[in-house]
Amino acid sequence: MSEETKDTMPESEVNEEIQAEESETVETSENEEETVAQSEEEILQDKLKACEDKFLRTHAEFENIKKRLEREKMTAIEYASEKFAKDMLPVIDALGMAITSTATEAEPAELLEKLKEGVELTLKQMTSALDKHGVSEVEYGELDPNVHEAVMRVDSEDVESGHIAQVMQKGYKYKERTLRAAMVSVAN
Repeated sequence: MSEETKDTMPESEVNEEIQAEESETVETSENEEETVAQSEEEILQDKLKACEDKFLRTHAEFENIKKRLEREKMTAIEYASEKFAKDMLPVIDALGMAITSTATEAEPAELLEKLKEGVELTLKQMTSALDKHGVSEVEYGELDPNVHEAVMRVDSEDVESGHIAQVMQKGYKYKERTLRAAMVSVAN
């Protein structure tokens, strides 16, 4: 509103006109504040959606990794004995060759000697394969109830009291765990 128009108008109309202009200014600033508030809310909503999406993707990736590790674990357990089985194959081959060697026509004493030699070599192969996988024979000496099973007591002049006099069945352990206790007789 111009100054000339204000001078010619009655005062009440001028007041009304000024109030109308002020209310338009207030409404405009309120609209601007509303728009700013809406845009901030939209920005926050977009950020929230992005975070939710990131969370869901991360969670899905975690679940996939968990499933993959479980499958790999089951496969590892299933094929854990594969190396041991491969190391036993030469032993089986040696035993098979020992059996086929008996089909030849040779002197019984010579055949028996070769068979004994073959079995000794096979036993050596088997012991070597077991050692390679952590299976070893228990030690003998003083009685150890963790690895020895005393089945009888004997009088012996050659062996100290409480020590093993005779091994009736060998004992074996896998690393530090006893697979089978040795059956022994103990000196009095």
